[in-house]
Amino acid sequence: MAVRGVRGATTVRANDAKAIFEATAELLRVLTELNGLRPDDIGYVWFTVTPDLDAAFPADAARAGLGWTEVPLICGREIPVPGALERCVRVLIAWNTPKTQKEIRHAFLRGAKSLRPAWAVELPDGGGAA
Repeated sequence: MAVRGVRGATTVRANDAKAIFEATAELLRVLTELNGLRPDDIGYVWFTVTPDLDAAFPADAARAGLGWTEVPLICGREIPVPGALERCVRVLIAWNTPKTQKEIRHAFLRGAKSLRPAWAVELPDGGGAA
């Protein structure tokens, strides 16, 4: 079985703990639905946030929101590149799966759709900017 990377990103409406939790949980739910992720098959999850987000850890959404209490989770900061997308949460999931790399579904939501248009996912609410 191979380890595959599952990528995703979303934007958050404000530097607020509830907003970070909700946006991250939404992103993880979408990635779970697209790929059939199960916590037992996840090696680890690495979250990053832009420097303007410091009100909460995105990993809390995985633990408390999705119940991923046994999955190793870590958070870090994105490099502060001038002009980069603001209020952005990114995720990289190391997933043990027999799927090929081409079969993996990535998800870029809301304002993050501009980062990877080929991996943009439309949400039922229209998925506009956060």
